[in-house]
Amino acid sequence: MTPWRVVLVGDRPGALLESNTLYSLNDPPAIGDTSWIKPGKITFSWWNGDVYDGVRGAPILSLETQKKYIDFCARNGIAYHAVIADETVTPWYHQSNPGVVPGPDTDVTRVRDDLDLPAIRQYAESKGIKLWTWVHQAALKGRVEEAFAAFEKMGWSGMMVDFFDNDDQEHVEHAEAILQAAARHHILIHLHGVWKATGWQRTYPNLMNHEGALNLEYLKWSDRCPPEHDLMMAFTRLVAGPMDYHLGGFRAVPRGEFKPQNVAPHVLGTRCHMLAMYVCWDNPSPMIADYPTAYEGQPGFDFLREVPTYWDETRVLAGEPGRLLVTARRRGRDWYVGGLAASTPQDVTIPLGFLGGPSTAHIWSDSSETKSDPNRLVTQSRTIKPQDSLTIHVAADGGFVVHFTPDSRGDRP
Repeated sequence: MTPWRVVLVGDRPGALLESNTLYSLNDPPAIGDTSWIKPGKITFSWWNGDVYDGVRGAPILSLETQKKYIDFCARNGIAYHAVIADETVTPWYHQSNPGVVPGPDTDVTRVRDDLDLPAIRQYAESKGIKLWTWVHQAALKGRVEEAFAAFEKMGWSGMMVDFFDNDDQEHVEHAEAILQAAARHHILIHLHGVWKATGWQRTYPNLMNHEGALNLEYLKWSDRCPPEHDLMMAFTRLVAGPMDYHLGGFRAVPRGEFKPQNVAPHVLGTRCHMLAMYVCWDNPSPMIADYPTAYEGQPGFDFLREVPTYWDETRVLAGEPGRLLVTARRRGRDWYVGGLAASTPQDVTIPLGFLGGPSTAHIWSDSSETKSDPNRLVTQSRTIKPQDSLTIHVAADGGFVVHFTPDSRGDRP
């Protein structure tokens, strides 16, 4: 096969995000039965520093802490919980040397001795929660089929495969072999530390997520992901397809107060800016990456609990690279709109002609106190008609989300 290249041209920036050209250029699904493939939100304790309530307590891989995370998922409709590594970032599988890099005795088919995976799995199943995990791609070399057969027996439903780090022929073939083996063993895949997306999810619909981005994990050690970066990624990397972005940071600080930290990291941009990425990003298995007590009882968490992770229709209502993105997505009869902005405050007017009939608009938007505390927001509900428009004030580095529920008398979309 020879490489292929695509040039997309649109009459407005948003048209590039609405295009399914890259997806359509891939082969049809290579998987028969796909009924087992179910996107959903997922916890990811590595991002928050492997804590439950913001401080180091019981070890993250202990049965005690894993049960707390599973209970959090069950209370809040989060489909998947990720069991990843310990506080030294040493994986869940057998490996003598600390850290993520595989060593001579690394064995992904063996669970490490101090992890009671059968008990964690049994507890998760009792709560209706499925388990994800993480693996270094190099630990799978030469034993992909053996590894995924073992993963299926262990009860893993999904797996982040990490550290590909280049896109030469060997690594691309290795990634494809992983997707094929994972499909045979009914395991969902998230490719991380990997090249840009190329529409593979059409051929391998078990590919739930694909990084290929400088994403919010960088806020653990740098300030390289300010809101204007989010808005540039939206019009560059997101054009290529689904993008993992380590979503869900619920502890925003003003730019002048930001300092990177590994445990309980902060984020830049308002709470509503964070919420909007769950709509603006194409991301079938988005993370709920902060620690559990950062969410419950907090404004905006009600939206994270209800927002879908995959969609029936997408329309980009407004877009200016680096400054503004407003995206509308439909799931069934409901529409969700997310708005992302950077830098200066602005009023954003949304035309509502996409609605099928009268609807109730449930709105989460920046508050007048957002400048001093970017985690503050206000909520309201309004009755809306398709001929109306909706104007929302967005703070500096802010955002908004709207959930439109149709009047029972309205037309179906």
